[in-house]
Amino acid sequence: MPSTDRRTILSTASLAAAWGLIGSSPTAGQQPDAEGTSPRRGRIRQSVMGWCFKPMPALELARLGKRLGLVAIEGIDRKFYPQVRELGLDISLVSSHGFATGPVDPENHPQVIEQLTQAIDVAVEYGSPNVITFTGMRVAGMADATAQRNCLRCWKQVVGYAEEKGVTLVLEHLNSRDDSHPMKGHPGYFGDDVDLCADLVRRMDSPRFKLLFDIYHVQVMHGDVIRRLRSLHPIIGHYHTAGNPGRCEIDENQELNYPPIMRAILETGYSGYVAQEFIPTWPDPAKSLAHAIGVCDV
Repeated sequence: MPSTDRRTILSTASLAAAWGLIGSSPTAGQQPDAEGTSPRRGRIRQSVMGWCFKPMPALELARLGKRLGLVAIEGIDRKFYPQVRELGLDISLVSSHGFATGPVDPENHPQVIEQLTQAIDVAVEYGSPNVITFTGMRVAGMADATAQRNCLRCWKQVVGYAEEKGVTLVLEHLNSRDDSHPMKGHPGYFGDDVDLCADLVRRMDSPRFKLLFDIYHVQVMHGDVIRRLRSLHPIIGHYHTAGNPGRCEIDENQELNYPPIMRAILETGYSGYVAQEFIPTWPDPAKSLAHAIGVCDV
């Protein structure tokens, strides 16, 4: 059987099981009902990144996610956290300093430390396990070894507090290749090599400092996603999804095949969150999210 036909059949079976649908794999022209039931397996603890679905209001997205079977949300204004928790959703990740203002530059250290510390306190208050961190952008003329030392020196001033509070800092690797959109790629980002980020995590030598493995960014920069996540799984603390190219839906119009990626994640013993972080292109973003949840419900 040709691989493309086999992939379509598997996708169809997965979605039929998840949504009780009969028919072909959903596309932009044939999309699943956004009012579908919760995924029937639920082995992947799925979340959604709020910024991707703007201008949909945060609480509207949270209610939609709850109906669709998500267990968490992230990337929304903290003022909505109490209401999100009342809905029964977790906060899978608390934001901190941005990806541009990072510890590569020592001038940013006071701000980064303050924002990470505040985010840890918020995570404790709302029961979130993770706070995100970034390397920041390259500084002109700064050697890589110096940039690495700057990052480690900054993080080591706050990781003890994270350990004390039982919160994990997760370092996100970002691609620097895509310059088509400010959130599809980040030219100039220092931590654009996932192996470099993994090395920084290991050098931190803390159970409360791990890698955020963004499947989309890893694919753009490196590929070989399944082999990499299997190799790095002991230090992975969080996952993000998106289709490539374009950071779009995880449908048949992009190059990543998500069901085997999700199965590989489960095989490593990972039990944390996998957050949907694609930018919807379908006419109905709710159907985009419903589709993605079905695809990842392996």
